[in-house]
Order: sequence, then C-alpha cells, then structure tokens
Amino acid sequence: MQKKIKKVVLAYSGGLDTSIILRWLQETYGCEVVTFTADLGQGGELEPARRKAETMGASQIYVEDLREEFVRDFVFPMFRANTHYEGVYLLGTSIARPLIAKRQIEIAIETGADAVAHGATGKGNDQVRFELGYYALKPDIKVIAPWREWDLTSRTKLIEYAERHQIPIAKDKRGEAPYSTDANLLHISYEGKVLEDPWVAPDEDMFTRSVAPEKAPDEPTIIEIDFERGDAVAVDGKKLTPAALLTRLNDLGGANGIGRLDLVENRYVGMKSRGIYETPGGTILAAAHRAMESLTLDSGASHLKDEIMPRYAALIYNGYWWSPEREMLQALIDKSQKNVTGTVRLKLYKGSVSVSGRKSPLSLYSQQHVTFEEDSVYDQKDAAGFIKLNALRLRLLKK
Repeated sequence: MQKKIKKVVLAYSGGLDTSIILRWLQETYGCEVVTFTADLGQGGELEPARRKAETMGASQIYVEDLREEFVRDFVFPMFRANTHYEGVYLLGTSIARPLIAKRQIEIAIETGADAVAHGATGKGNDQVRFELGYYALKPDIKVIAPWREWDLTSRTKLIEYAERHQIPIAKDKRGEAPYSTDANLLHISYEGKVLEDPWVAPDEDMFTRSVAPEKAPDEPTIIEIDFERGDAVAVDGKKLTPAALLTRLNDLGGANGIGRLDLVENRYVGMKSRGIYETPGGTILAAAHRAMESLTLDSGASHLKDEIMPRYAALIYNGYWWSPEREMLQALIDKSQKNVTGTVRLKLYKGSVSVSGRKSPLSLYSQQHVTFEEDSVYDQKDAAGFIKLNALRLRLLKK
C-alpha cells in the first residue's frame, strides 16, 4: 500500500508541465502542495508564477532570488575546472539542479513536508540529478516523479489535460506550444519539436540571448576580465558580484553572437539527445579562465586538471554534485587556483572569443628563459643530456 502523502514541495516554474503537475498532485494524492520557484536568472518576471500558484491552490508559495548563490557557489566552482561535458557543453542545465534540490529539501524540512516532486521526464537526465540530490541531503525523503506515474505520456495529452482544467498554455510566435526550454543565468537550452531531427537546423527566431554571428557588429569588442584565485571579479576594471559579472558577460557575448552550440549529447540514461544551447557569458568566461591559468598554473598541475576534468564534468552532468568524489575533486581543483590571479584581454567578434593578452603579478612566464635572443639563465647545452636520457628506452628497443 502506497504511503499517504500529507504535504509535498514541488519545484515549480509556472510553466505548462509544472502547472499540470500541481493540479495532478492535488487530485492524485489529495495533499497540500508547497511550490518553490527559484530565480536563477532565467529572465522575465516570476510574479506570474506566484499568482498562478495562488490561483491553483498552493498551500504555501516560495519565490526566491538565488542568482548570487547560484553563480558564486555552483557556476564559479565548476568553471575553476574549465569544465566541458563531452568537450563542448558548459553544463548550464546540470549545474542548476543541485541548488534547486538543496533548497527544496530545506523547504521540506521548514514546512514539515514529507515529499518533494519535480517535473523531469522519465527519459532525461534531470530526474537523476534532482533525486540524487534529494537522497544525498535527506535520505528518507519521499520523491514523487509524475512523469513516471501518470498516463500523460505526450505533449498532446498534456495540452488536452491543461485545456480540461483551464490551465493557461503558453504560445510561441506561430501560436504553437513552445520548445522545451531550460534557462538560468548561465544558459538557455532548446529541445523538442523540429529539433528532434538532428539534421534540421534551428530557426533563427528561436534564439533569445544572442544575435546571429553574421549580424553581429563589424567592429570587435575588446574587454578585460580580472581574476582572483580562479574566480572572475571584474570586467573592464569594474568590480562586480558573481551574478552581476555573469550578467555583464552575457550582454557582451550576446551582442557579438557568442555562445551558440548545436549538440547531440549522450544522456546518462543511455540515449542520445539533440539540444541547442546559448551560453554567451559562460563561453567568454571559459576562454578567459583558461588563458589566466596558462600564465599562472604550473604545467604539472595544469595537465593533471585536464586529466580529471572529464571525470569531474561527468559527475556534474550525471547528478553527483553532492557525492564525496565530486567534493574530493573540488578540493584538488580549488587548491590549484591559489595563484590564478591577474587580467585577461579578449576580443569578441562575430561569434568568436579570442585571447589577445594576459598579465599577472604571479606569472610563471619568464621572458628571460624563453627569449630567442641571447640570455644568461639557460644553457642550451643542457638539453643534449635531457634528450639522451629520455631517448634511452627508445634506443634500447632497437638493440
């Protein structure tokens, strides 16, 4: 017999899926529903979500601005590792889930709720990310995943349910249900509809955070980013909070057509999926951080970071932010950032980011050693012994 649920905390966006879930939870479980809407910088007003939750009978409503915590405690630690999943994806969706899960569990404890619920489908990664977070933070919590329980197994059935229950349905510019999107201060993603065919190119009017590269300004934008211990702290000399800094980079990147990605990725559950991403500020930040490390990070430390990065990226993508192994890797990564301090100059131009300069008071770059001119610090004759010792095993193979 299924345990009776008295109160559930729902991760609530105010969109079609979670609005349907709110009503479905009330009907199916006869329980109180507490809604939690996190402002992670997705854009737009969140008050409509509050009003919608009120209209639909939520017993308590939480709408919280978590932008600074999101960038400071989740995005920035991830970027210290130069993290890219499968070489290209900056993990904009993945990195938001542990924060949402954390706050949901906190609200469940505050309100005495005995369950939490999310709107992730049974085909995707987010169900794993949310639930691994829930169980890591509160092992005895009851989790409700409507997509794995109900019979509303298609977009068409969802819309029919919404119409029966007079739940408003958002429309795109053509009067159709919009793409499935996820947005926060780091990125926005688009999935579904014609994008399910990996051969079909996306329509230009789909994009919301960047101009088309070919329509970007004909003159490059030159910017400087200051770093302290691995984190960006200023743009063009102006100190900014983490969220304000990422917002500024989003504006600069979007105006120059930077950060678009068309990706077929390998989901944790086993299938491939196609998504379109816009990550303008994150694309700039990743390039700048890598350049800052190139000047200040020892080669052994740098190469070790490159070796562990794919493992670290997979942990975040697969939902293991709260795992001991991710925390162990984070400690190593954070240790490496002690001297990653200085300034990087970048050129933004028609979809591209290129580094044009870097400087640091803690630089390991020695012009005396590397110069092609005469120097007094490096004896080139020493290289002969170095090469012979490293060639020894290769020479022995031929005997």
